[in-house]
Amino acid sequence: MHTLLNMKLTSIALVAITAAVAACSTPSSAPMLPVRGSMDTMKAILYREYGPPDVLRLEDTEKPQLEDDRVLLKVRAAAANPLDWHYMRGTPYVARIGMGLRRPKDPRLGSDASGVVVAVGKNVTDFKPGDEVFGIVGGAYAEYARAYPKNIVVKPANVSFEQAAAVPVAAITALQALRNRGRLQPGQKVLINGASGGVGTFAVQIAKSFGAEVTGVCSTRNVDMVRSIGADHVIDYTRQNFTEGTQRYDVILDTVGNHSLSAFRRVMTPKGIYVGIGGGGPNDGGFLGPLWRPIRMVAYSPFVRQQFGTFISSVTKEDLTVLKELLETRKVTPVIDRAYTLPEVPAAIRYLEEGHARGKVIITVEDIDRT
Repeated sequence: MHTLLNMKLTSIALVAITAAVAACSTPSSAPMLPVRGSMDTMKAILYREYGPPDVLRLEDTEKPQLEDDRVLLKVRAAAANPLDWHYMRGTPYVARIGMGLRRPKDPRLGSDASGVVVAVGKNVTDFKPGDEVFGIVGGAYAEYARAYPKNIVVKPANVSFEQAAAVPVAAITALQALRNRGRLQPGQKVLINGASGGVGTFAVQIAKSFGAEVTGVCSTRNVDMVRSIGADHVIDYTRQNFTEGTQRYDVILDTVGNHSLSAFRRVMTPKGIYVGIGGGGPNDGGFLGPLWRPIRMVAYSPFVRQQFGTFISSVTKEDLTVLKELLETRKVTPVIDRAYTLPEVPAAIRYLEEGHARGKVIITVEDIDRT
């Protein structure tokens, strides 16, 4: 058992580290340099050192070069994710093995985007110029970005660019955590801890689309919002500690990590499944930072009947298509807290780091005056 446990610990640490440093689109092989404005340049948010949001700069840089297997987008909107400030701050420090020890290898930031296809590589057959799309790109905080066709889908007509940009990372995480890791079934009771956040707001709606009975945990100011997106029950954590209640849950999706594993276990059914994602903040640095929690989960699981595990999502064309259909049928509606412009990205990341965003924080990308 000890050998198996050690293998699990090593595996989960490596997977978590890989996910923290892997870009959703292959980074450029050479550093992006500031250039004077021209038809071949664009505005983009770049960071050339690790640190707080002040290290983010709006610069003139070269447009991404179109490759045979890529699509070039005119970005209309992007979304901020906790992954962005992990990249920006270079945390946990172990992640710098892949990102760059002293400074970032790739100065671009952002992965969620929606926009209009302006060009396609000669090997691309799924898209054409003029298509409105959303998904995962490389360097979303920019006027233009490249994407692999497998990482984008056509945007539903009934969804705005801002709403579409809110979807990819957060909604895929919620979908795969509930369906793949939590194995959520119709009629089961699921608790979403952090129901008002980016992943949480999608998780509430996706769980309802699965036919589950959903309980959302949030603060007082978010109770009405969480109820409005479909939660059957809402617990205000400022007034009630759900881990001390009598209700038992088949699946718990924890996006906060603010209770001990033993406390969660008290409110789980005998065969309940706990799925932990996220947790930790910009001040949780150190060598491993928030990776300690998933390591503790693996160490804890062999000694209890319930299942405890972390989860790392992976982008697939199939799941982007599932989310597209949920958007089209209005079973899922993105919750947007605030919208910032491209020059305001530092303020957007700073707000996200505070940990109180309701739903998603969006970046709108319009044509920028270069004078």
